[in-house]
Amino acid sequence: MRILITGGAGCLGSNLIEHWLPSGHEILALDNFATGKRDVVPEVPGLSVVEGSVADQATVDGCFSSFKPEVVVHAAAAYKDPDDWVEDSRTNVIGSAYVAKAAAAHGVSRLINFQTALCYGRPSQLPIPVEHPTAPFTSYGISKTAGEQYVLLSGVPALSLRIANVTGPRLAIGPIPTFYKRLKAGQKCFCSDTARDFFDMSDFLAFMDLAIKPGAATGVFNVSSGEAHSIKEIFDIVTDYLGLGRIDVPVVPAAADDVPVVALDPANTARDFGWKAELGFEETIRRQLAWYDRYGVTDVYSHLQGKG
Repeated sequence: MRILITGGAGCLGSNLIEHWLPSGHEILALDNFATGKRDVVPEVPGLSVVEGSVADQATVDGCFSSFKPEVVVHAAAAYKDPDDWVEDSRTNVIGSAYVAKAAAAHGVSRLINFQTALCYGRPSQLPIPVEHPTAPFTSYGISKTAGEQYVLLSGVPALSLRIANVTGPRLAIGPIPTFYKRLKAGQKCFCSDTARDFFDMSDFLAFMDLAIKPGAATGVFNVSSGEAHSIKEIFDIVTDYLGLGRIDVPVVPAAADDVPVVALDPANTARDFGWKAELGFEETIRRQLAWYDRYGVTDVYSHLQGKG
């Protein structure tokens, strides 16, 4: 297939490229390298790279016109600064509208959008079913949810994935790289009194193989393990992995812009795709830590205030 991946230098995008290139797919990666790194999308056979933003209509239209993708994976997102509402809106809303319009104009057969689990806001039930109302309350969540609506409005066969926390190569957001980096440096940590849904990149890639198949289901789906694990559990696994033993760590209340518990119910995904996350929680975290042992931690980002 000819696959256009926006945000191709990001964690999910770059892992998809590495996974799909050996299968013979031709891939065009579009990225402005605001958070993604240029060296993770090297010049290799089957891969073309365009530096630019999805918020630039001419760049987006040029990618579609020249590359003529059959499948589009829209992974580009702005999340680095929770107070930069304009950039979030420019990339996550306007950029998504440009991608959706171009996909429709060029007759793309499938448009796969990556949405955040924060679209549900503070959920009224757990695990969160895909039918749960959206109620985002952060700039990132609000803008991503608006962008999702443009994707679904496009008329293109679209799949919008509300994705839990995927761990794997080049993960640079959240508690796992933060704890690893700080504990290795002998620095103090704290844990927010929250819980999240984690699953391994290998399971995510297995799902994406199903998602790009012609005739696969369309609509909105949760992609997740379906289980919530506390940030303190992650901290304990990291300290054990590093051989530091048990460390008393402050557990602080969730911040005002945080959600206490996020666990997504993947029942519709299991039903329509025959998929479920196979790797267990602790093995998922330990595999991530082993990757950091080999490659290190680069930048650590968070879309939440006060969590840097």
